Amino acid sequence: MSRLLVSARVRVPCSTSNMGSGYDAIGLALERYLEVSFDPNDGGELAVQREGSLASLPPNEGHDLVATTFVGELRREGVEPTGVLRLTSSIPVARGLGSSAAAVLAGFDLARAALGLPRADQDAFDLALRHEGHGDNAAPCLYGGLRAVARTADGTVVIRLNLAESVGFAYAAPAARLSTESARSVLPKTVPHRVAAASLGRFAALIRGLADGRVDLIQVGVKDELHVPYRLPLIPSAAGAMSAAMDAGAWAVTVSGAGSGLMAMCEPARAAEIAEAMRLVFDAGVGDPECVGFAVRPDYQGLQRLPR
Repeated sequence: MSRLLVSARVRVPCSTSNMGSGYDAIGLALERYLEVSFDPNDGGELAVQREGSLASLPPNEGHDLVATTFVGELRREGVEPTGVLRLTSSIPVARGLGSSAAAVLAGFDLARAALGLPRADQDAFDLALRHEGHGDNAAPCLYGGLRAVARTADGTVVIRLNLAESVGFAYAAPAARLSTESARSVLPKTVPHRVAAASLGRFAALIRGLADGRVDLIQVGVKDELHVPYRLPLIPSAAGAMSAAMDAGAWAVTVSGAGSGLMAMCEPARAAEIAEAMRLVFDAGVGDPECVGFAVRPDYQGLQRLPR
């Protein structure tokens, strides 16, 4: 059935989410990417090639969300793909940068592109939402920029938010990965009314602080009682890395997504220095290449189809 398909290429950014008090409600697309491509042939099978952070994954499509989503969407159209599926990623896996949301979105749109079909962003978002259970990574990955998501009885509403150019971002993560399931398992089932009400106020401060570049409001908005206190103990050396970031000039530091990565907000010119300060604490002199730290800028394009 490969004759029904055409070559296609798709790129999706990573994302940081929660950002402190915005638990399951806010995310920002960032300039680290998952790029996937497909070239059909008559070889009778689908070969999957992985590079970058995906290279160490087991060679089994059942462990690969891009491949399973891509194949699943094509089979829904009655097509069994044969050819070469290439995956290249600079997104650390299972370390708080929305790698699974990016993978689902990439696989879905690559399948549509290979079929010669136009984008179906609402369907893509709905699929990622079903897989993730929350849209705070999927929305920025798909649409780019800073996005809030609000769940209603009629579905999830995506809201575009403003972000000041004066806000920079520094990311670092230990070699240890942390699954979203593990990070959610430590959260309390309920919280006191006082905690919920305080979180709403801090979230308002976070949104205004990011929009206006107000350090005082960002510092208020990053403080959290819903998830960060429960997740930090799961991240090796997190407290030391956060202290190092603040000493290096960060305004605020919090868990990126579910972890294990941390995200600092700071002056853009100091982001690389702050990221390296956190990385050095995580690495503790071992020199582990899986321990990462880098400055990262917002992505405002979201998912893109690229020339093939």
